[in-house]
Amino acid sequence: MKSLPSAHALAELKGIASTIPNQNILINTLGLQEAKDSSAIENIITTHDDLYKSELNLDSFKSLNAKEVQNYISALKKGFELTSTSGLLTNKTILQIQEVLEDNKAGFRKFRYCIKMQQQERTIYTPPQDYNEILRLMTNLEKYINDSEMSDIDPLIKMAIIHFQFEAFILFMMVMEEQEESLIYSI
Repeated sequence: MKSLPSAHALAELKGIASTIPNQNILINTLGLQEAKDSSAIENIITTHDDLYKSELNLDSFKSLNAKEVQNYISALKKGFELTSTSGLLTNKTILQIQEVLEDNKAGFRKFRYCIKMQQQERTIYTPPQDYNEILRLMTNLEKYINDSEMSDIDPLIKMAIIHFQFEAFILFMMVMEEQEESLIYSI
């Protein structure tokens, strides 16, 4: 297995991070910035000020956008906690993260869905439609994520493949970018 040049930099970062007495400081800072920026892509705009105020849990300061970003941050933390404890990213873990992110227990998508071009009413992508097919694909992805015997490619390439597969399945009906990034960052 040949490593990408960036693998060295990530290994260095991992080594440095392990010297921080409270790694949550790093996770919280990066998580806050990631949640804010990723949410902005989905047109959920908020400020650092709003996020810090919402972190205080003062209802009078919470905007709807800050609440959305706060759910994202909570999901990142939950994913980090669950995967740090077990060392695995399972379908159960994914559903637990999704529950925090969406603030519901809807689970994997159980209805038909496709992406259409609005102006032309033309379907441009149809993800897996059958619930049992989604479960089968997710079980396969779960094995791929956790079983190093299945693939010996560079971890960054493997993460890109996982990211693509997860995005392609369109598992939940929500802001897709936040869903997959929250789960990918948990790996």
